[in-house]
Amino acid sequence: MIRCREIGLADLSTIAALLARGFPIRSRDYWIDGLRRMSAREVPDGFPRFGYLLDHEGTAVGAVLLIHTARDDDGCTSIRCNLSSWYVEPAFRSYAPMLTKVAQRHKDVTYVNISAARWTWRAIEAQGFRRYCGGLFFSLPAVSRPVKAMRVEVVRQDALAVAGLSEAHVALLARHAAYGCLSLVCRAADGRAFPFVLQSMQIRRIAPLAMQLIYCTDVADYVACAGAIGRFLLWRGRISVALDANGRMKGLVGLYRERRKYFKGPHCPRLADLSDSELVIYGP
Repeated sequence: MIRCREIGLADLSTIAALLARGFPIRSRDYWIDGLRRMSAREVPDGFPRFGYLLDHEGTAVGAVLLIHTARDDDGCTSIRCNLSSWYVEPAFRSYAPMLTKVAQRHKDVTYVNISAARWTWRAIEAQGFRRYCGGLFFSLPAVSRPVKAMRVEVVRQDALAVAGLSEAHVALLARHAAYGCLSLVCRAADGRAFPFVLQSMQIRRIAPLAMQLIYCTDVADYVACAGAIGRFLLWRGRISVALDANGRMKGLVGLYRERRKYFKGPHCPRLADLSDSELVIYGP
């Protein structure tokens, strides 16, 4: 007897063990830490907190993790769901479509897959997903010309207000600082404030030298502030910032590498907004 149901608090240890088998490069503790973060975050009403599992006579044999977030799209609230970490035990793979159907059943939700392996691209596209990001641009921001008198400030997880930023932006920066990200504000001489969230990368060889841009309000803001950010990061031993892109970036020096991200639903995600995604909640 196979059934699909929501993952509950009592299932977390079992799900962590299941995913550790499915993703051998990730430890059980990695999944437990992420699931604990999920248990504490705000989730839009009517949506699962963790995702769904396949239950075979009381044993979890498959799971898909979901991260639902309420977002402001052109002044209207919309729901985005980050589909993450899908795995089904080999003996039960024929039941995998049950998970897919349940996980993606809401037509008014925008579903995103930001970590699609190359060998899954064709299957993802067959499910109706469209590519919105073609890859990563590994920029060298320190070689960009800095804006005169621009300052870079760190925003910590206990921040309640930051001059020049809305309450929503301050909350986002503080929340991501609590997740272990580096939250920054670049402040121009005229008082304008530009929020950024960066995170260490886990790509072999370059991980000690690179960070990934998780959030900014517009890619143009990063291009404008790259010089100041680059010099700030040099003091911390980081020379590169990777950001979502669809090719080489005008105004930046660096290299472009293909790494696709997909979406399905009413709202195409914009580049450079990976906030509240699996990258920060579960980790890179």
